[in-house]
Amino acid sequence: MGQKINPIGLRLGINRTWDSRWFASKGEYGKLLHEDMAIRAALMKLLKQAAVSKIIIERPHKKCRVTIYSARPGVVIGKKGADIEKLRKEVTKLTKADVTINIVEVRKP
Repeated sequence: MGQKINPIGLRLGINRTWDSRWFASKGEYGKLLHEDMAIRAALMKLLKQAAVSKIIIERPHKKCRVTIYSARPGVVIGKKGADIEKLRKEVTKLTKADVTINIVEVRKP
């Protein structure tokens, strides 16, 4: 019987990259990791109908950049961009950083 291996970890250096791109000191690493997990869970719950494939979180200095890859970006954006503001407010509640949300369309889901 062979050894089981995580497929994401296997592909990390080859054709895939990390889902979170940030560096933290020893004291705040755990806090930021739990924030990332809470942000992903909240966004997946809010965007069930949007066909979200992945959420990438980047943290430059005192900021938080969230990139949402979706097959249906119109559902995420909403009418005249109203839903983006709701999402930004929800994510801001979870973290103390300034939040920017980017939406990228997945061409071939």
